[in-house]
Amino acid sequence: MVPLQVVRTHNKSLKYLGARLVAIFVGGTSGIGLYTAREFVRHTPTPTVYLVGRNDTSARQIIQDLKLLNKAADIHFIKADVSLLKEVDRVCDFIQHEVSHVNILFLTCGIFTLNRREETVEGLDRKLSLHYYGRMRFIQNLIPHLANASHVGNRSTFLARVVSVLGAGHETKLHLDDLDLREHYSVEACDVHATTMTSLMVKEFALRYPSVTFIHTYPGIVKSGIAREAGPVLRHIITAAMFLGRLWMVSKQESGERHLFAATSDKFAPNTEARVGEISKGAYLLNWDDSEVGNEALLEDYLVNGVGDTVWTHTKKIFSGALDYHET
Repeated sequence: MVPLQVVRTHNKSLKYLGARLVAIFVGGTSGIGLYTAREFVRHTPTPTVYLVGRNDTSARQIIQDLKLLNKAADIHFIKADVSLLKEVDRVCDFIQHEVSHVNILFLTCGIFTLNRREETVEGLDRKLSLHYYGRMRFIQNLIPHLANASHVGNRSTFLARVVSVLGAGHETKLHLDDLDLREHYSVEACDVHATTMTSLMVKEFALRYPSVTFIHTYPGIVKSGIAREAGPVLRHIITAAMFLGRLWMVSKQESGERHLFAATSDKFAPNTEARVGEISKGAYLLNWDDSEVGNEALLEDYLVNGVGDTVWTHTKKIFSGALDYHET
């Protein structure tokens, strides 16, 4: 566990990173994305921030509130439904034309639902697309801008980091013959696949792009808006569970502070000396308190046996299929 005072001391020192930091918060208009964006704006001198979400009414108020924390912040909202890969591409294309580098890509888009498989027009389950495929598409699209960030500034290795907030430490065996869960879909299987494939991918990406740090976190129990699309009965159950578990909950501010620490601390440096076949130190699986977690026995077995590459090949095939849909 990283003591909270250490986290706060570090965050107060972020001015040393200098100006021109660019951060993208996908799912940044509510929950952990918003809490982290707030701390980022508070502690950096002249940041450029892109909030990606669906609620433009909330976004306008959020931008006003963030500007009160830092008048020098340049804050933008991009309205998008990122359960669709075409929308992910549109958002990335806009950002790529606006900035030359991206320092932090922070991914929290997701939903809480107990529904059966709900396919988007691209043929993907909506929840799995939000929790995994859409996030991986953001990474793939913005890797050149993240790599550019690793060479910007006065330090030889500048800040370039991807953080995906989901379920690190809860990795379980995959249905390797049905990675997109067309035959084995359930809410539990969806959670397992999104979590385990994300943990594999942060390790695979760290090998391929050693100047960038890749992090997968488990946030603990945090009050957020992830249940906003649940039915009224389920929302009441979640509210009751939150009340009963309040002693174990991570506060909004602490969650934001700890995720900002993960997104900026030298403790989670990239692996600039990674070689093909090595399990990179530039990939980190973190618990809510910034300590390292993960089912390493399973993940290492998967990586040694090429499952990480299999998952990435599958993921790129899914991307192609979704884009082909829009061209027909």
